[in-house]
Amino acid sequence: MTPEREPVAPGQGAGLPMLLEAVLSVGSELDQEATLQHIVDSATELCGARYGALGVVDPERVRLTELYTAGMTGAERAAIPRLPDGRSGILGALISDPRPLMLADLGKDPRSAGFPPGHPPMHGFIGVPIRVHDEVFGNLYLTEKRGGGPFLDEDLALLQVLASQAGIAIGNARLYETARRRERWIEGAAAVTTALLAGSPAADALRCVAERARLLADAAAGVILQPTPEGGMEIVSASTQGDPGDLIGTTIAPGSAVLEQLLGGEPVFIEDSATDPRMTTRVRKRFGPSMMLPLQSGGQLIGTLALPRGRDGKPYDAVDRLLASQFASQAALALVLADAQHDREQLAVYEDRDRIARDLHDLVVQRLFATEMMLESTRKRSAAARPTSDTAGATTGATAGKASGETSGGGRVGDVAGDAVGEELGRAVDELDSTIQEVRTAIFALQQPPADVPPTFRGRVLREVHGAAVLLGFAPSVQFTGAVETLVTEPVAKGLLAALRGALAAAHRRSGVTSIEVEVDADAERIRLTVTDDGLAPAGRQGTTVTWESAP
Repeated sequence: MTPEREPVAPGQGAGLPMLLEAVLSVGSELDQEATLQHIVDSATELCGARYGALGVVDPERVRLTELYTAGMTGAERAAIPRLPDGRSGILGALISDPRPLMLADLGKDPRSAGFPPGHPPMHGFIGVPIRVHDEVFGNLYLTEKRGGGPFLDEDLALLQVLASQAGIAIGNARLYETARRRERWIEGAAAVTTALLAGSPAADALRCVAERARLLADAAAGVILQPTPEGGMEIVSASTQGDPGDLIGTTIAPGSAVLEQLLGGEPVFIEDSATDPRMTTRVRKRFGPSMMLPLQSGGQLIGTLALPRGRDGKPYDAVDRLLASQFASQAALALVLADAQHDREQLAVYEDRDRIARDLHDLVVQRLFATEMMLESTRKRSAAARPTSDTAGATTGATAGKASGETSGGGRVGDVAGDAVGEELGRAVDELDSTIQEVRTAIFALQQPPADVPPTFRGRVLREVHGAAVLLGFAPSVQFTGAVETLVTEPVAKGLLAALRGALAAAHRRSGVTSIEVEVDADAERIRLTVTDDGLAPAGRQGTTVTWESAP
């Protein structure tokens, strides 16, 4: 026996084909924004409404964060100063009580809060929640039945079916969008890690993190803050579409609530930087929603990554916060690894320089010194042998002159040849001595401590002296007289430092050196460097003083 079919309500047969078409169409998009707009357009057409809207609910803030509309022209929408946020009125009632709602006249309901200026008049209303799994994603609203009649139960039923299918479509679009966003953040973190491990300087590394994070988060600025000695935090690097110079140097004062959270390793999420009382910086009025994420690795706080959006920017959702926090953790680890790699490379450079210095000292200097001693000995023997040769030459010449009546002059020729050999040997000894001095100066330069060159002249002098102390075994004393920082120009400073290195290298060469005094005296007429040591000089006297002078 065939069961009887229930009678079809009037108009329902016409609505089912449109419903099927709407259900199929809302599932055809993967982009979330396109999907949401397609849903509200399909719902408006399906139920014959003049206006439609789809509000996205933020469960944390319990309000609407986005509103997609249908039926309103661009001019009508622009005439409304602000769209409803769902904190009050009928929209707020549907958020607090997410159940289907149908009203014959919005204005007569006691929960109604009225319309803002410029809003078109609306009377009939249908609202249904859109659920994604067990979570209320948003609400679908329709107003003003075309033709002037009221909405029917059939319209409400159709809208509920469409809303349930829309929840599935939104869930799929959300998964797709989340996967795309996660992929972009992972690619960004990998690019930052690659760039940092390529050996970029510290300032470039921080700027790289700020720039990449700003682009990924669609933020107005990417900012890196680091702790200050006073206990606050200071912006040390920033990335913006314009000039970030006004952001650099901005500080968060010690003791602020935001700072306590950051120093404790907790992220800070701010809905509106301009109005949040926790924000105290001078640039806060320029920004709206913001994330402040600690950069820490292994319990070590390196700094903070801040990603503020513009005043009218979209609030960060849960996915944004999760992905940005993961990026910050990865970037912090990359910064630590890059810093460690830089230290290893720098250590390898200085170890290689130490090896070169030892090789120069142990091989080159010793061989040069041995050659110098041999030439010096040869020169002395040549000088000692010349008197005998001269006497013999003179006697022979005199005898031959008596016999033949001529003077040979052989003794004078021998004197000239002996003097030439002595002069050549003396020049060779001097050249070797100069070469040894230059090699020792190079050794001192190679064994300087691994530190940046100080910006001041005094600091550069002290750096040279402290570097020499490594080889000397004691620290020379240094004294400055006069306004050296003002009077010593850069060309004079280079010459003075070169002379200082040479004097310290020469002192290290002498035996018995136990103390060295370095004095730099500057006045309006001259710059004088005096280096005095107590070592044994080549001539046998005790103590040596080297003086260098230049005009300011």
